[in-house]
Amino acid sequence: MEHVSLDGVIQHENGEGFVHGDWTTPYRSPAGLEAVMEAQGDVFDLLLGRRTYDLWTGYWPNAGGSPIGKSINAATKYVATHRPDSLEWGPVGNLGADVIEGIRSVKSTDGPDLIVWGSSTLTSVLLNHGLADEVVLMVYPVLLGRGKRFFSDTADPRELAFVSTKTTPTGVLINTYRHVGALPKPV
Repeated sequence: MEHVSLDGVIQHENGEGFVHGDWTTPYRSPAGLEAVMEAQGDVFDLLLGRRTYDLWTGYWPNAGGSPIGKSINAATKYVATHRPDSLEWGPVGNLGADVIEGIRSVKSTDGPDLIVWGSSTLTSVLLNHGLADEVVLMVYPVLLGRGKRFFSDTADPRELAFVSTKTTPTGVLINTYRHVGALPKPV
């Protein structure tokens, strides 16, 4: 699941020349929150890159009063990191030294859905290894021009099949796609 501008930017924090932090705020609405909650469900686990985990640790543990905050705080956080001993916000699950095998192991259990928020580097890896079942993009009616993109220029081309879309009153499109695989080569 990812918040994305029309030109593919997902970055939300200022820094590294990016000055448009928190660009999603004017487009938030109760209908949008309801659609996000419906897309992720009430019970899920999280797969996060270390940077996203560290950023979220500064916010979500103190935002447990909202329905989304309660769900995020209750979720087991599986973090792709070389420093698992320093993970304090839990519950936390260990992916092990081989992140791909760790994710395969988590996905093979009968646990709740595993959702990735943010963690753009991890998203490309999941798609490249066939470990992403769906991609949910919340597309905002803005062009940001620069910033971290949903996929890097080095990501493998992928094919996605359209599943559904919802529109919020503020113009955000919540598009769901099923991962198909590598983009077929033209004949």
